[in-house]
Amino acid sequence: MTSALNAARRAAELAALAGGEVVDVLVVGGGVTGAGIALDAASRGLSVALLEAKDLAFGTSRWSSKLVHGGLRYLAKGDVRLAHESAVERGILMTSTAPHLSRPMPQLIPLHSQVSHGLSAFMRTGLHAADVLRRVARTPSSLLPAPRRVSAQEALALAPGLRAADLRGGLLFFDGQLVDDARLVVALARTAAGLGAKILTRTPVVGLTGTSAEIRDGSRLVEVRARTVINAAGVWAGRLVPSVRLRPSLGTHLVVSGPAHGIGNTAVTVPVPGSRSRFVMALPQRDGLVYLGLTDEPFDGEIPDEPLAPQSDVDFLLSVASSVLTHPLTTADVLGSYAGLRPLLEAPGRSADLSRKHAVLVSPDSIVTIVGGKLTTYRRMAEDAVDAAVTAAGLTAPASRTRHLPLVGAAPRPVLSTVDAPARLVAKYGTEAPRVAALDPTPVAPGVEITAGEVEWAVRQEGALDADDVLHRRTRIGLQPETLATARPPVTDLVRRALASGVR
Repeated sequence: MTSALNAARRAAELAALAGGEVVDVLVVGGGVTGAGIALDAASRGLSVALLEAKDLAFGTSRWSSKLVHGGLRYLAKGDVRLAHESAVERGILMTSTAPHLSRPMPQLIPLHSQVSHGLSAFMRTGLHAADVLRRVARTPSSLLPAPRRVSAQEALALAPGLRAADLRGGLLFFDGQLVDDARLVVALARTAAGLGAKILTRTPVVGLTGTSAEIRDGSRLVEVRARTVINAAGVWAGRLVPSVRLRPSLGTHLVVSGPAHGIGNTAVTVPVPGSRSRFVMALPQRDGLVYLGLTDEPFDGEIPDEPLAPQSDVDFLLSVASSVLTHPLTTADVLGSYAGLRPLLEAPGRSADLSRKHAVLVSPDSIVTIVGGKLTTYRRMAEDAVDAAVTAAGLTAPASRTRHLPLVGAAPRPVLSTVDAPARLVAKYGTEAPRVAALDPTPVAPGVEITAGEVEWAVRQEGALDADDVLHRRTRIGLQPETLATARPPVTDLVRRALASGVR
């Protein structure tokens, strides 16, 4: 079956479900966990439908740091098991399932006077422990080299924007980075669709039982039936299953220019004063932007569709990052911002101290809910959720096989290097890049690298149904308000024309 997601396929599959078709597994939520669950279940030969209220990667999944990390922070807290799980899943994603969407990223911890020799020694120990986990996970050093101490001169060569005064060197280590978190979600959904899963966006669930969901489709209510139901709605999971009690945590990122502040291909990781396990990271992207994050603050109140970055978080990130730079960052340097909510299980203590372990909960009426966790370990979360659902429903299914299942566009790195298409497109589309490159190469707007062909591809292959789907999730044009304003009119017109012309 084709992996293409589009309006015509959505309409046909929704009609089948509304007509009474019963699927084995019904997944609620189109983030990285829900899409991962749909893929895991479909790859086991189970029939699957995924229901998403808005769009793929609409919620927390697109607001991450775009890291596929090895659990260094968890090691600092003594949680070796969680760090090991992160290292294993990082290796699987970078070497097997999605090499095209990931790359090794060098990270530098600058050692200025505010970093004591004791803290430096503690961090070096942690980095080498993380490298042991990397080797245990069998991720090759050719992909993620071992950490090492660098001189002040080399540190400045790696990050010219660092303050030279009192810089005594740095700690250099390597971790994984996604080209984009939302693109990972889309790739998961398309791979699941290629195995027969029904991926339905714009289908908000208004009622849920262990064997059905009531959805709103325009002005009508539709019942979708299944043999088992998995609630993967993230921070909204408690709305569907009230017994699930969450304590969301808000994480904020800022968008700044890399070249303007002397940040090139190496990320700069700054210890937060007074903490051994918190850092502010300046994470360079392929387009020259830098994502500056991350905060971890408790969030109370109604869950918004799109959280806003509070000014206190903005000030905190600018202050900590500026402490190591020659030219301090100000609010005038902020090109954009974003914030996401982590679906953490309710527990005593500060949100920053709550466990990032995932949990699988089964309600009295057999709804399986998956919460907690993190983007890096989505695959393991999906496996555990499907295992629990199969058991709860008494279904027969083989063990998960997603550990060795490449996503659409994936190929070994040596193969990707031979793909005949611009490197920018290969990084986003992998082996499908030549097909995208063959479409209209005209940029959608001056100063925007996204092409008309990419917009067409998003509508015909990736399930985009309107301009916002393209601007905010199939591309990340929306992260910069000024660029968004320029690109919105032409993208809106391109999406309209692509939808009007139908599938081809």
